[in-house]
Amino acid sequence: MEPHTEATPAPPLASSVPLPPPRPAAEDSAPPQQQPPQQQPQPQPPPTAHTASTADRGSFCLAVCACGWTGPARRSRDLARKDAARHATE
Repeated sequence: MEPHTEATPAPPLASSVPLPPPRPAAEDSAPPQQQPPQQQPQPQPPPTAHTASTADRGSFCLAVCACGWTGPARRSRDLARKDAARHATE
């Protein structure tokens, strides 16, 4: 099979999209002020109670929990529900 060598060249995308004009420099602007350091949000502890449900991903269904646990992907929603119920009782 021979490669296709007679393709019509297309212009580069960057040349067909105009760039915005540069911003004028503010000469009389004040120097930036020091901002107080922002406090980092504390990570939330995992919930003590398990809240398990099911989630569809394409043709598969899997059990997920608020604690971060996920069950195996299954084609049967009923089996995924049973996985969720089993995890919630653990």
